[in-house]
Amino acid sequence: MIGNLALPVALVLFLLRIPSAQSPIPARYDGFPYGGSSGIERTILVEAFFDPLCPDSRDSWPPLKQVLLEYYPRVSLIVHPFPLPYHDNSYVACRALHIANMLNASATYPLLELFFQYQEKYYNGLTRNMSRASIIEEIAKDGAQAVGTSLLPAFIYAFSDTLSDSATRISFKYGCSRGVFGTPFFFVNGFALPDAGSAIDYETWKGTIDPLLGNHAQGMKAAVF
Repeated sequence: MIGNLALPVALVLFLLRIPSAQSPIPARYDGFPYGGSSGIERTILVEAFFDPLCPDSRDSWPPLKQVLLEYYPRVSLIVHPFPLPYHDNSYVACRALHIANMLNASATYPLLELFFQYQEKYYNGLTRNMSRASIIEEIAKDGAQAVGTSLLPAFIYAFSDTLSDSATRISFKYGCSRGVFGTPFFFVNGFALPDAGSAIDYETWKGTIDPLLGNHAQGMKAAVF
């Protein structure tokens, strides 16, 4: 038994020698935009994986939104819905975001904010005795507030098609492919930020983005000249 510990101990010692420092974030998203200028190379790209029923995702949104408003159009954002399996109603909420995006793309973020505002009513304990159909109906009502009340029948019907279900599954699988294991989870120009699962405050966002904007401007100037 003692001799069998030699390999694990050696492995631990080897891993301890691996540097744990975060890789430097590049000033632009890695890769080559197809078809010339696509806009990606002109902005700092933030990707956020949010669970609309996650309290930490909710708390992370105001400072991130403040940064986006302040730095627009130099910083852009993509939100990927990522339903955590231990939030019982999160998959339905993420599906509602896809439905809203299909019915009225401008309503997607207002609906996300509605979920953040009212998310407690969809917590596991409060919905334990509710049927799946009742939860979908309540979430559809929230969705109709964002896309327009006249679209409530279309919103409810969209939960019975395969298109929104497939889109929600793809979002989850995409997050898994990027190594996402909790929310909120942030990438800047393709590089993961530390402290996944925790909200990032305004000053930390500024400390991350300000140096990149300086490097980005220098890179663009060098490319021109």
